[in-house]
Amino acid sequence: MAASIFTTTNSGGPYNGRITSFVVLSCVMAAMGGVIFGYDIGISDVYARMRADSDVSNYCKFDSQLLTTFTSSLYVAGLVATFFAASVTRAFGRRTSILIGGAAFLSGAALGGAAVDVYMLILGRVLLGVGVGFANQSVPLYLSEMAPPQYRGAFNNGFQFSVGIGALSANLINYGTEKISGGWGWRLSLALAAVPASALALGALFLSETPNSLVQRGREDDLHRARILLRKIRGTPDVGAEIEDLVSACATSKSSRRPFRDFMRRRYRPQLVMAFAIPFFQQVTGINVIAFYAPLLFRTMGLGESASLMSSIVTGLVGTTSTFLSMLAVDRLGRRTLFIAGGLQMLASQLVVGAVLAAHLGDDPRELLGKGWAFVVLIAVCAYVAGFGWSWGPLGWLVPSEIFPIEVRSAGQSVSVAVNFLFTFAVAQTFLAMLCHMKAGIFFFFAGWVAVMTGFVYLFLPETKDVPMERMERVWGEHWFWRRFVEGEEEESGSGGGMDGVMKQ
Repeated sequence: MAASIFTTTNSGGPYNGRITSFVVLSCVMAAMGGVIFGYDIGISDVYARMRADSDVSNYCKFDSQLLTTFTSSLYVAGLVATFFAASVTRAFGRRTSILIGGAAFLSGAALGGAAVDVYMLILGRVLLGVGVGFANQSVPLYLSEMAPPQYRGAFNNGFQFSVGIGALSANLINYGTEKISGGWGWRLSLALAAVPASALALGALFLSETPNSLVQRGREDDLHRARILLRKIRGTPDVGAEIEDLVSACATSKSSRRPFRDFMRRRYRPQLVMAFAIPFFQQVTGINVIAFYAPLLFRTMGLGESASLMSSIVTGLVGTTSTFLSMLAVDRLGRRTLFIAGGLQMLASQLVVGAVLAAHLGDDPRELLGKGWAFVVLIAVCAYVAGFGWSWGPLGWLVPSEIFPIEVRSAGQSVSVAVNFLFTFAVAQTFLAMLCHMKAGIFFFFAGWVAVMTGFVYLFLPETKDVPMERMERVWGEHWFWRRFVEGEEEESGSGGGMDGVMKQ
């Protein structure tokens, strides 16, 4: 009985179609935005400055405001840029936003590689942030709209898989450039971001627009192009049901002239809550403890510089592998199952790490964690990364990108990305100080949030697998809690008969 209260069923059913090479190639190219995002996360140069802070507390080895400013400047720029990206994505399409993001990435990589002082480094990082703002706003939407509904989870999780590949590549490059004599390895690390940035910028020139975006424009020639494109994407001429849903949904979107203001209406309350809650919870899992400062953490445990970097490579491999497994499982098991199972796994792992550090690692930098206990911590961290990799990592991007009605989709995605960047910035700015003051307790702090978010998913997130995006409002109307906000609205949103003549052309 409890299961029937907290879950919903798919009453819409999937559309006709199959996975085609066209949609696979388009989505792979678009997902290059995730590679750059992951690379920018992983390239933060923490290990090179550890040598200067070897005589302080194990938990306060390194507390540089310059590093946190460098790391966080990307997310501040991304937060601002995503709201501009919302207007571009709505008016000119997902492809245009991806193209702008690729160009900004290229500029930032060039400036970072050629930097002669820290100000040029930070400016390059800001340009990378603009690229991240545009790419993270448009790429998840692009993937969700292009994918067949029954495989949408796998395609969209490819974004997080690409983020993992980017972060792993950055860790490998960090490991290699550490060996370069002359101290210029950091310049190579930053400049190599131009490789995936070039692929994204050039690839975006050849990407097709999504049928959803074409229909949303409402012009007769765009509707004709959307029908032809949809047949090509789905590999079947029988796309009438999907076109009908798109046209009906876009008829509603024509009345939405101010999507950010409309997003605050009562009927969109479930999506608004999720747009805030899911990215917030994704950041307070504590993943940035690993993603930003894994070398620092492992160095604190007594591993040398090379060993700590190698350990972060191992965790990167674990995370990327688990995200790939999530791609295979998400459309079979559903979003809720992976969210809850991954949350419980992360909770247990963080409790183990916190307990070991609290019991065996004090403040004195001369008393390091023994190799046996360091191995236990490494295994627990890998288990945590695996849990994140198949749950809150990819699903934190997937679920927001698929739940918004098309009339507020660009606005909703921007809110979700902005909240993600805001709390990424907050964690990046405060983590080192929190580690210094809370010591091992920081892992219990994040574990508490993991417990809260797992309970939140169980109670308030309906299952969305197999549900076409343009029929997604039904899952809220069937949910025990959210239906009170959307009751009586389905009839209003179903209007749009004036488009029937166009639809049948």
